[in-house]
Amino acid sequence: MNPSTSSAHAELTTDRLRLRPWTTAEATAVLDDTRSPHWADDFPAEGDRVIAGLFDQHPAWLGPYGHRLIIERDSGLVVGSTGLFWPASEGILEIGYGIVASRRGRGYAPEATRALAAFALTAPDVHTVIANVELSNPASVRVLEKAGFHHWSTEENVARFRITAPDRHER
Repeated sequence: MNPSTSSAHAELTTDRLRLRPWTTAEATAVLDDTRSPHWADDFPAEGDRVIAGLFDQHPAWLGPYGHRLIIERDSGLVVGSTGLFWPASEGILEIGYGIVASRRGRGYAPEATRALAAFALTAPDVHTVIANVELSNPASVRVLEKAGFHHWSTEENVARFRITAPDRHER
């Protein structure tokens, strides 16, 4: 399953999902609680609302290596979101993800995370994608493991995971 994209803003496509950039209109709809017929019944989740509220402060998150909606290819419904917290710092980008409750357990989160991380590693000067997960969230730990991330440290109640470009050195 290789993510495919024709340009930096193009959507990424996996076997079952499309990952496409948020629009400002969609962020506004989320913040205004305006429902779209293209959303799963339980989208947006709280994390989606938080991200939508931060786009004004972080406009790069709407750019080529920013945040994306997760869309089921079969239904065409938005079922979550994933994103890169751009810009990179010393070659490292952080990733986040969330799937609405009605679609959890289907493997969508690892599929989307794997695709976006692979895409992130094509960005100029990016060699590592990281994610931090609270130990009280074992489902999120499993998402990262299934997406190919490797646990590299634990501090207090947070496990740190990373994936590194095969041709680049970890720092």
